[in-house]
Amino acid sequence: MSIEDDPPPPSKLSRAKEEWARARRGLSGQPPSPARPRLPPGQRETADFPVLDLGDQPNLSVKDWSLSVGGQVETPIRWDWQTFLAQPQTEIVSDIHCVTTWSRYDNLWAGVSARHLLAMARPRPGVKFLLLRSFDGYTTNLSLEDFGDEDVLLAHSWQGKPLSREHGGPVRVVVPKLYFWKSAKWLRHITFSDRDTPGYWELRGYHDRGDPWAEERYK
Repeated sequence: MSIEDDPPPPSKLSRAKEEWARARRGLSGQPPSPARPRLPPGQRETADFPVLDLGDQPNLSVKDWSLSVGGQVETPIRWDWQTFLAQPQTEIVSDIHCVTTWSRYDNLWAGVSARHLLAMARPRPGVKFLLLRSFDGYTTNLSLEDFGDEDVLLAHSWQGKPLSREHGGPVRVVVPKLYFWKSAKWLRHITFSDRDTPGYWELRGYHDRGDPWAEERYK
């Protein structure tokens, strides 16, 4: 596969979520609150962990998986599984807030912190954005500031067990302060740039950033 793979074809879920964006589904109409309560506006707490994808769940063994990092960085990276596990490991407990209006509290993740990856790759001056690419062709964009937050993780485990295939294993990104579509499953490549490049959902009516407390669901 090349880094520039075409996006996956439309699925039942992707068509439904595009319709949600057109209909502005899930918006509460509440004004933003400076208090930032634990449950963002328009969300409902659940104990479940719903599975949402684009209709293709890559069946990757740890031997198949690798992560490359490129673009405007001083040190391009390519980690196979053993190299990834040899990096400093971190555990973080955080909440999930999905744009489809569910939230799940107290998720224990383990993996490599985004800040460690940044220290290794050393983005060049002027870099402000990155694009995450997944093994299923999915993409999503992040600002360098959001990716570099202290609780952002390249996770390989959830609740003390290896991350399952349906939830993005072997490795997914976890960005707790943004809607969960920004936490790309089946992570494959990260490109750093001085320009913002919209990803899969951002090109289909969803907000460029996705702050749950500001209800940045749609454009």
